Amino acid sequence: MSQEKTTNQSWGGRFSEPVDAFVARFTASVNFDQRLYKHDIQGSIAHASMLAQVGVLTTDERDTIIEGLRAIQSEIEAGEFDWQVELEDVHMNIEARLTQRIGITGKKLHTGRSRNDQVATDIRLWLREEIDIILSELERLQSGLLDQAEQHAEVIMPGFTHLQTAQPVTFGHHLLAWYEMLRRDTERLLDCRKRVNRMPLGSAALAGTTYPIDRSITCELLGFDAVSGNSLDGVSDRDFAIEFCAAAAVAMMHLSRFSEELVLWTSAQFNFIDLPDRFCTGSSIMPQKKNPDVPELVRGKSGRVYGHLMGLLTLMKSQPLAYNKDNQEDKEPLFDAVDTLRDSLRAFADMIPAIKPRVDMMREAALRGFSTATDLADYLVRKGLPFRDCHEIVGLAVKYGVDQGKDLAEMSLAELRQFSDQIEQDVFDVLTLEGSVNARDHIGGTAPAQVRAAVTRGRAQLQADNA
Repeated sequence: MSQEKTTNQSWGGRFSEPVDAFVARFTASVNFDQRLYKHDIQGSIAHASMLAQVGVLTTDERDTIIEGLRAIQSEIEAGEFDWQVELEDVHMNIEARLTQRIGITGKKLHTGRSRNDQVATDIRLWLREEIDIILSELERLQSGLLDQAEQHAEVIMPGFTHLQTAQPVTFGHHLLAWYEMLRRDTERLLDCRKRVNRMPLGSAALAGTTYPIDRSITCELLGFDAVSGNSLDGVSDRDFAIEFCAAAAVAMMHLSRFSEELVLWTSAQFNFIDLPDRFCTGSSIMPQKKNPDVPELVRGKSGRVYGHLMGLLTLMKSQPLAYNKDNQEDKEPLFDAVDTLRDSLRAFADMIPAIKPRVDMMREAALRGFSTATDLADYLVRKGLPFRDCHEIVGLAVKYGVDQGKDLAEMSLAELRQFSDQIEQDVFDVLTLEGSVNARDHIGGTAPAQVRAAVTRGRAQLQADNA
């Protein structure tokens, strides 16, 4: 181990020798937690304001501290701040710089708090802000899906089960299925945000503080809904980070499913949609290639977020109360999960409105695979036959179609009647693609009228979210 030594003046009084330089680097978090600087300063300003209100600081000391903190924020944002690894983290770097700027008054800022409740507060402030950004990207993506669904409410494509042609649906209806998934993601994040928005500041190291603090003041200043009810839990709780990663993992799973379909649909074998060139790349050796890199990359990134969820669960699973150094490892997975979800949503929100369906190719595909077979069975049921008998009749008709190379709608009335004398000329009304989708005219159905009604409901939901 290196013999170089370093000293941290924030806690070094108890120690008879300085920390080994390698250990200082190994245990430092400033390289990644410096992104919390704005929220650390925000929390410190609120804390100083509260200390002044309860008489622990004078108003002059408060004003000097706040002025110093705002000057430090300007330094950081101008790229002029000197981050020092030996000061461990964002909190001590800012506090040390504050003392350097304003003198001994800077050392009074930490009265009545610990880095334990300070960092827990910073993370919540940061995550709350990031959730709001993510929700705005979700709203933008959902809005784009609704616009596309409305525009293509009557475009017919095959619906699949087991990736086999099942029944005809509209492209708008399919896009609304994606919208419904994102609605649930929005609901999960909104619910998660409620538990993020609870303030641990005032818990101090683990037991609270002997100073006459008023947590309601800092709670209001920082925009939290409530204060944490137990100081031990306040400093050591990371449920909110795990809960966010769980919601993010589900959202990334949804985006991965969308991505898989986009990759399939852009392939020569499907050729259902066209993605603009700006969302694709080419090949270094095959000049004809147009690769759907954005969907592929989002599909791959889902694994990162799954891993972060499992990492945080494992991090917390054996920790005794209260705070442990293990919790330093919560930030990088949380930061990356937030960045990955936010950027993936942004990519999709930009890309989805630019998708162009190849209407003729979708329709041709829907005409293959006997997609209206269920409609024929339903037609016979309405003629009074038991469904199981109808199922067998249609199965025989499909077998005949496979042998003859004909879809049900391409058969003559005489050909169809060899399977049941209940079939009349009006059967062709239900064997057409339009007849099939229009017949499913109920809430949640694929009929164009229902697609438009769902778009209207969706826009009302987004408006309510914004309100």
